[in-house]
Amino acid sequence: MLKRRRIELWVNGEFHQVDISSKAMLLDVLRDELRLTGTKKGCGHNACGSCTVIVEGEPVRSCVYPASRADGKRVETIEGLAEDGLLHPLQQAFIDAGAVQCGFCTPGMIMTAKALLDRNPRPSRDQILQALEGNLCRCTGYTKIVEAVETAAGARKPQEEPGELAWEIVGHRMPRPDARDKVTGQAIFAADLSFDGMLHAKVLRSEQPHARILRVDTDQARTLPGVVAVITADDVPGEKNHGLARQDWPVLAYDKVRYVGDAIAVVAAESEEVADEAVKLIGVQYQPLLVVSSAKQALEPQAPLVHEGGNVLEHIQLRQGDVDKGFAEADIIVEHEYRTPRGDHAFMEPEAAVGLVDGGGRVVVYVGSQIPFSDRAQIAASLGLPEDQVRVIQTKIGGAFGGKEDIAAQIHVALLAKITGSPVKLVYTRKESLIAHPKRHECLIRVKTGAKRDGTLTAVEAFILGDSGAYASLGPYVMTRAATHALGPYQVPNASVDCRAMYTNNPPAGAYRGFGAPQAHFAAETQMGILAEKLHISPLELRRKNALRIGSITLTGQKLHESVGLVETIDRVAQAVEAQKAVAAPPSGKRRGWGVACAYKNVGLGGGVPDSAGVEVELFSDGHAQVRAGAAELGQGIVLVLAQVVAEELGVEYDKIDVLVGDTDLTPDGGPTTASRQSYVTGNAARLAAARLREVLSKVVGEQLDVSPERFIFRQGRVEGPGAKSLTLPEAIALARAEGHTLVAREVYTPPKTVPLGQDGDMHFAFGYATQAAEVEVDITSGRVRVLRVIAAHDVGRAINPRALEGQLEGGVVMGLGYALMEDFTMDEGRPQKITFTKYKIPTPRDMPEIIPIILEHPTAEGPYGAKGVGEITSIPTAPAITNAIHDAVGVRTFSLPATPERILAALKEAGKGETA
Repeated sequence: MLKRRRIELWVNGEFHQVDISSKAMLLDVLRDELRLTGTKKGCGHNACGSCTVIVEGEPVRSCVYPASRADGKRVETIEGLAEDGLLHPLQQAFIDAGAVQCGFCTPGMIMTAKALLDRNPRPSRDQILQALEGNLCRCTGYTKIVEAVETAAGARKPQEEPGELAWEIVGHRMPRPDARDKVTGQAIFAADLSFDGMLHAKVLRSEQPHARILRVDTDQARTLPGVVAVITADDVPGEKNHGLARQDWPVLAYDKVRYVGDAIAVVAAESEEVADEAVKLIGVQYQPLLVVSSAKQALEPQAPLVHEGGNVLEHIQLRQGDVDKGFAEADIIVEHEYRTPRGDHAFMEPEAAVGLVDGGGRVVVYVGSQIPFSDRAQIAASLGLPEDQVRVIQTKIGGAFGGKEDIAAQIHVALLAKITGSPVKLVYTRKESLIAHPKRHECLIRVKTGAKRDGTLTAVEAFILGDSGAYASLGPYVMTRAATHALGPYQVPNASVDCRAMYTNNPPAGAYRGFGAPQAHFAAETQMGILAEKLHISPLELRRKNALRIGSITLTGQKLHESVGLVETIDRVAQAVEAQKAVAAPPSGKRRGWGVACAYKNVGLGGGVPDSAGVEVELFSDGHAQVRAGAAELGQGIVLVLAQVVAEELGVEYDKIDVLVGDTDLTPDGGPTTASRQSYVTGNAARLAAARLREVLSKVVGEQLDVSPERFIFRQGRVEGPGAKSLTLPEAIALARAEGHTLVAREVYTPPKTVPLGQDGDMHFAFGYATQAAEVEVDITSGRVRVLRVIAAHDVGRAINPRALEGQLEGGVVMGLGYALMEDFTMDEGRPQKITFTKYKIPTPRDMPEIIPIILEHPTAEGPYGAKGVGEITSIPTAPAITNAIHDAVGVRTFSLPATPERILAALKEAGKGETA
C-alpha cells in the first residue's frame, strides 16, 4: 500500500488540502482531485508540454512534477486566467490569430506563453520559440501560435479583414465557435469525463508479434481487491471481430496474436492503479510463430501466413495506353526504387473512451472518434445488440489525422459497462497509443518514367508494395489511393501500376493524412526532379508542361471538367520563388537550395462508395439557430464551416449559431471524417437545410408583406424586402410558427455519382491541387537539414474561412516536414523501437519554417460556394519539395524517407562531396 500524506496548495488563488500518495504527480491532483481537467496528459514523460502549469511563477510539466513538491506553493492553471468572464490577452490572441484547432495542446501552450510574458513582457521571436520548444502541437504547424504570443506581447497587430467580399459571412476570418472553451480549459475530451461509481479499465496487450494463444489465466487478477471484472474473448457476446474494410481485427485475441499490441484481456477496477496491477497478474501461454516482418517477406511464396486466406490483403492494377510503346517513344528513361517509412499520427490526445448504461438500459459510449456512426454499428455488433440500443456521443477530439477511424477503446468500455453496470473509463498511455493504433503504410515503390527531349512524359510503370500490418483497417482503400496517384498530377498517355497491400506482423496500417498519396507523390515528384535535371529543363517548367488541366484524363480514365487550378499554382509558386531567392551567401559549411513538388488529391470517398451526409438546422424564437451534424470535429474546423454556411444562408448573426456534432441520437449520419470530404458534403447539407428554412420564412413573410418570396434578402438578423418592407428574424419566426411551421429542416446531401475503379466514368467528384517550393539549408558537416521557408500554393475551390484554411495549410506543411526529415516508426522483427515522444520525433516550434500561403480559388460547381476540401493535400507535396531542395543544395538525392542527417552524410560520402560540396 502506497504511503499517503496531506499537502496544502493554492490553485488559481483558492486554498486546497489534498491527500496524496507518494507517487502522485501534480497533474493527478489537478485532474483527479480538483477536477481541473483543462490541464492535459499527452505523454506522461515530460515530452509534449500539454500538462504545463505555472508553479510559483515558473512553467512546470505537471505530469512529472511530484505533487509533494507543490506543498505550500501557488499553482496557476488555464482555468484561472479569465477573470469575471474577460479572457486573458493570451487567450483572446489565440482565438484571434486562429491558433486553436483541436485544442488539446492549447492550455499548455498558453500557460507556457504566460510564464514567458510574466517575466519578459516583450520577448523576441527567438525567445518565444525557445520558451515553446518543449510544447508539441500536431495541428497548427506552430505559425499561428507564435503569432498569437507576439500579438499578446504587442509585437504584432491582429490581421484585418480584406475589403469587400462576395458574402456576409462566407469568405471572412470568423473565429471558431469552440475556441473559447478550448482556450479556457472548458472543452471536454473523453479522458476528462467522470461519473459517480466510475471504474477504470486497463488492457493486457500481446508482447509477441506472432504467436498462438494456448491459455489465458485470469484467476489471480480476478481475486485482486478492487477488481470488478476481467474480460477475454470468451466474454464477447456478439461479433468477435471488428473492422472497417474487413472484419478481421479481434475485439480480444482468441486464436493467436498478430502484432505487439494485440488486446488479449481487459480489466475494470476501482482505480487505475489496481487495474494496472491486475493486468500484470494475467498469465498468457503462447506458442511463438515465425514473424512476417516486412511486406517484401510477406510476398515470398514460403512466407508464414498472418491470416489463413493469405498475406495479400489487396492487389490493385491500373493500365492506360500501351506502356511498351510509350517507353519506345521516350528519349530518356529514369528508373529508381523508393522507400517511405511507417509513421505514427502522434495526435496529442491519446485514445480514450467512457462507456455506461443509461436509465433505459441502452449502452452509451463517449469517445473522440472520426466515424461515430460506424462506431455505433461495430459496438452493437460485438455486444449482440440492435444499433438503436447503442448511442455514441462525440467528445472533443485532440487531433486524429486518420488515426481515430478504427475502433480503439469503444467496444471494451461498452462491454465492461454492460457487464458491471457501472460507468467504465479507458485511457491509453502514450506508449499504448504508439504500440496499438494503426500507422501510415510503409511502402516500397519502384518507378520507371519515360519522357521526350522536350519534357513530354510518354510512359510510367510503377510497382508499389505496402505494409498493411496485422489487420486490414483501411489498407485496401489507402493502397488503392496510392496506386491511383502514382503518376502524380500529370498527363501520362501510357501507364501501368501494380500495387499490393500485404498483411505482416507489424502494427496495422490504415488511414493517415494523405491516405496513400504522400507515398506515391514522393516517388513521382523525385522522378520529375531527376528528369528535369537530365533534360536541362526548369523543374517548374517540366511540371507545367505535363500538368493536369481541364480536359486532361487521369490514370483512372476520368476526364477533368472543372476546378483544375494546378497550372496556376505552378505559376504563382514560380513568381514567389523568384521574389524570395536570397542574395546573401549561407554560413560557412552550409549549402542552400530550392526544390519544388506538385500534388493532387481526391475530395470525398469516391470509387462508387456511398458518400452522403445529413444535417439538421433548427431556428429558435429568439433568432438563434442550431446546426446538428454527424460529422466529427477533429480540429480541422467543420464546426466553423457549418456555422458560417448557415449564418450566410439565414442571415443569422454569427454568434447566434450553435453547432452540435457527432451524437448518434441527436444528429444525422455525417459519414466518416476522412478524404477531405466534410466541408464539401456536410457543408452542402447544411447549406441546403438552411436554404429550405429560408424558403419557408420567405413565403410566410412574403404573404404578410405582399412581397414575392424571391425578393427577400436575409442578413444581420433581418428579412429584408424592397423598400422598407422587412421584419426581424424573430418576427419572421413567430409568423411561421403561428402558421404551424416547426422550422426544423433536415437535408441529406449526396455528391455527384462516382464509379468503382475499372469502370467507365468519374472515380471522384472533385480534386484539390497544389504546388509547393521549399528552401533548405544543409549542414555538410553534420548532415542536418533546416527548412527555411515553404511557399505553398493551393487551389481550394473557395476559401470559406481563409484564416482556418491557412491553419490547415501550415499544419499540413509542418507534418510533411516531419515526414521528410525525421519521422520513422521503426520495427525490429515485429517489435516497435520508438514508443515515447522522446524517441519518436515530430517537429517542434524550432523546426517551423517560414510558410508563405498562396490561396487560389477555382470553384467547383457542386461544392458549397465552390469550396472543396483541403485537409490532406496540404501535406502531400512538402516532403518531395524538401528532398528536391536538398539535391539542389548539395547535389545528392535521398530515395528513402526520412532524409536523416545520417542518410545525407552517407549520400555525400558516396558521391565524394562531403565538406567540399
